[in-house]
Amino acid sequence: MDIQALTRNAHMSPKKVREVARTIQGRKAPDAASYLDLIPRKSARLLAKTLRSAIANADNNSNLSADALVVKSAIVENGPVLRRFKAGPRGTAMPRRKKMSHIRIVLSDGVQS
Repeated sequence: MDIQALTRNAHMSPKKVREVARTIQGRKAPDAASYLDLIPRKSARLLAKTLRSAIANADNNSNLSADALVVKSAIVENGPVLRRFKAGPRGTAMPRRKKMSHIRIVLSDGVQS
């Protein structure tokens, strides 16, 4: 059975979140949560929050123990982009793109349903 959690419009570039998301795929859920707590990056905090939500979904909705769960996939998709301008030289405007991400974590207990 697969359980998932989704965080939308996280204010961080998808490229930065994917770097950390690759490290937790295939790990047991409690091990991945403790591993993310050790990484001193904002993307790790966002992923940890989504992972804890997925574990809570499994516990509350499907009565599954967190010890039996494995991170099947951690998918980071592109979200909306805020377009802003910053002052540039000689009175010009320099564009800035503030990217956002959608984070999806899928947990599996290894049993096909």
